[in-house]
Amino acid sequence: MTGFQMPITIFDAMRDISSSKYVLPAFQREFLWDMERIERLFDSLMRGYPTSTMLFWKIDGSQRTTEPFYKFLDKFVSGARDLPPIANERFTQTDSNDFYAILDGQQRLTAIRIGLFGTYAEHERNKSWCYSEQSFPSRRLYLRLREHGGGEYSCKYIFEFKKISQTGDSTLYTDEAGELWFRVGDIVWIHQRSDYDLDDFCEENGLTRKQKKLLGTLEDTIFKEKTITYYLEEEQSVDKAVSIFTRINSGGITLNFSDLIFSLLVATWQKDAKSEILSLIKRIEGKGFNIDKDFVVKAFLYLFHKGIKTEIGAFNRDFCSFVEARWEGIKNAIEALFDLLLSYRLDESTLTSLNATLPILYYLYHRGIYSGYKDKAKYSDERQCIKKWLLCVLLRRAFSFGTDGVLAQTRRVFTADIEESYIREDMTEFPAEALLGAMKSLHSVDDEFLDELLAIQKDHKSAFSILALLYPNLDYKNNDFHKDHLHPKARYDELDDAVKALVPFELYNSIINLQMLGSHENTSKGDRPLEEWVALYSANDDLKRQFLENHLIPDVSLSPNDIVDFFNARRELLKQRLSELLA
Repeated sequence: MTGFQMPITIFDAMRDISSSKYVLPAFQREFLWDMERIERLFDSLMRGYPTSTMLFWKIDGSQRTTEPFYKFLDKFVSGARDLPPIANERFTQTDSNDFYAILDGQQRLTAIRIGLFGTYAEHERNKSWCYSEQSFPSRRLYLRLREHGGGEYSCKYIFEFKKISQTGDSTLYTDEAGELWFRVGDIVWIHQRSDYDLDDFCEENGLTRKQKKLLGTLEDTIFKEKTITYYLEEEQSVDKAVSIFTRINSGGITLNFSDLIFSLLVATWQKDAKSEILSLIKRIEGKGFNIDKDFVVKAFLYLFHKGIKTEIGAFNRDFCSFVEARWEGIKNAIEALFDLLLSYRLDESTLTSLNATLPILYYLYHRGIYSGYKDKAKYSDERQCIKKWLLCVLLRRAFSFGTDGVLAQTRRVFTADIEESYIREDMTEFPAEALLGAMKSLHSVDDEFLDELLAIQKDHKSAFSILALLYPNLDYKNNDFHKDHLHPKARYDELDDAVKALVPFELYNSIINLQMLGSHENTSKGDRPLEEWVALYSANDDLKRQFLENHLIPDVSLSPNDIVDFFNARRELLKQRLSELLA
């Protein structure tokens, strides 16, 4: 019967999870807790602190459902780049037994299950991000057999995930400091044996009375205390379940709007939306970009919906189905977009706004030209145009504020009314100038702004964009390029103190003293003085003039003795060039 139910023990809940009586609806998000949070949860449970009421949805087993459900995790790997996006095993309804989908409480129940029966694998520093036991060593949860006895907010009971490679997966483990630890999950087999109990275990292993009392508290916490309280919903409609799920999470604390909208998509699509969308996100991550559900949701709205602002109401059943019918094209266009960005040598560290890519996605998708776009010769000039536009809006911080408003401005360039037409019939080229003209938030290109750009340091996230804009004709697609100091960094300390006072390292390390060089050319240049390096390519005046122009080097003395004059001249040269490019 719908309503609050009699509470159950942790073991009752774990038993029903193991038998797949408790499962997860596909619209639940992934497991997110770190090890410390799990450890603190077990401390709270041992101290008898109440847990929040959970929400269970009863599914009538006699009414077979096509909605996707998943089993709970017992082994979790955090952050491996090459593992499937969904770690949970798919649950298949095989008989007429009722089962329960967890609408609220997934994180806590999964954390308890991992602590009792499973493992947690976290990345080992300085190791590969591809999964292996060496890079992501498995850990089990242990309880230290000594109370902490700390202050009001510290843990009374110390739990810790320890590497199996260190503990040997043994029930009792003594660490280097001489502390004795107990593997938490082993309390289950000790309790369940008919011919052996906790007293026997403690006597056999020579544990003290205090240590025995500690394990007794753990045993009671798992098997005796009715810790799990829950509300049961029996309405069979998945729409009702999603409505409840979104209602209890719509405060934006537990889930954000994109998580909630994602749940609506999962519940509405005929295909497995969770697997489809998370697999796409994983593939884009493999290209070097970290997108998330927020980006995918915003892409849906920007591509098709009258309202660009992310709101629950926008994703009604009709719109979700509309998006699903176009999903193959959408995901292919998104992949093509990031392949294009990769050909520009942009990556997660240099692409300072994902929203800036949405007008490009809109153009590629609605013109239907995303297949092979980054390689087709007929789009070569257009690719350069898009690159210049993107670098320009990134540097002029068009999407720093009022993002939804800026997106609305740009989309009106493609269509006056998205409900009538997605793209103007006469639009056969990427409308770079029109987009710039429509964006009202572009930073003005004045002397102060240009000086600010030129002061940017070599490792700043915007340095690549500035240099890529200044050196547009390099073959970024097929070659690796480095940000190189014209006057070598290694030679800064050779300057006189008087010169250093006029040229502090912040100036020496700024855009004013940087260029973009191919990796081979940069290796060849090494720490050679600028004057000597230029001379290698200056057999005559014409060759020297061409070399200086290609590398944006002013035709002044390049001697370290005249470095102040060089910096002044290059500042003016770059300001003039950037003023033209960013206008």
